[in-house]
Amino acid sequence: MAVIDVNADLGEGFGIWALGDDLALLDVITSANVACGFHAGDPLIMRRVCAAAVERGVVIGAQVSYRDLAGFGRREMDVAAPELTAEILYQLAALDGIARTEGGRVAYVKPHGALYNRVSRDAGQAQAVADAVRAYDASLPLLTLPGSAVYEVADGLTVVAECFADRAYTPSGGLVSRREPGAVVHDEKAVVERAVRMAVDGTVVAVDGSEVALKARSICVHGDTPGAVALARSVRAALSGAGVALEPFA
Repeated sequence: MAVIDVNADLGEGFGIWALGDDLALLDVITSANVACGFHAGDPLIMRRVCAAAVERGVVIGAQVSYRDLAGFGRREMDVAAPELTAEILYQLAALDGIARTEGGRVAYVKPHGALYNRVSRDAGQAQAVADAVRAYDASLPLLTLPGSAVYEVADGLTVVAECFADRAYTPSGGLVSRREPGAVVHDEKAVVERAVRMAVDGTVVAVDGSEVALKARSICVHGDTPGAVALARSVRAALSGAGVALEPFA
């Protein structure tokens, strides 16, 4: 039987501005990537999401990013390795502290946005992130793309591969840039079919029509797209219907 985790990005509001329906998504997913305040989120939102995740038995992950609130962490930045390591430590420690006051803890780490894409190809930036995780708690898994540069610098860390049901893929197995048209797949039927194919067959069809091998332990469904909750529910139902066991990886 295939086993898969379903994760989503949560806690991405800021102050009075809300983004996505965190509580509804927490009833669907098995792992929550919680924003740590650098691309989105604030202490109150972080606490609310952690409390709700603990109540529902959803695993909490730290979604760390470049310091880029204005750009939602999606702008490429040139950050020196020692500074990046310190900033990852800052975010990780903050969320873990809040999670522990709510009876939970951070169980894994996932970079966000531009940092996620950067560490998949840049061993230097990947090393900086890995160093932070190793310094804080070397038992924490790092969630990243299959074939990511993170694997090259893991040095004892656990690296978990994930795929994206609603993102377009390049023939090389990377994600199509959000600056390109069609980078996000909105058609519900297509997203559901892709999710099942990823979980059962371990493949995805790239933008050029080629088939790409994609062995992943976790599937990400985005929470900031229109109809995100309904889409996540459809993905979960389809996975269960295909005989896939839904279990967190951490």
